[in-house]
Amino acid sequence: MLKWALVFFVVSLVAGLFGFTGIAAGAAAVAKILFYVAAVLFVLFLLLGLLAARAVR
Repeated sequence: MLKWALVFFVVSLVAGLFGFTGIAAGAAAVAKILFYVAAVLFVLFLLLGLLAARAVR
């Protein structure tokens, strides 16, 4: 998911460089959403992994 966020970020930068501000803003918004979703999933799975390790002990 972070890979797709990076792809949309690069698309946003290139579109902004060429003056397509509408496309750049849309790609930046998608990249931001994907980054936050990936960060939330990371924290969620980290907590679940810690709880599962504690339950196994």
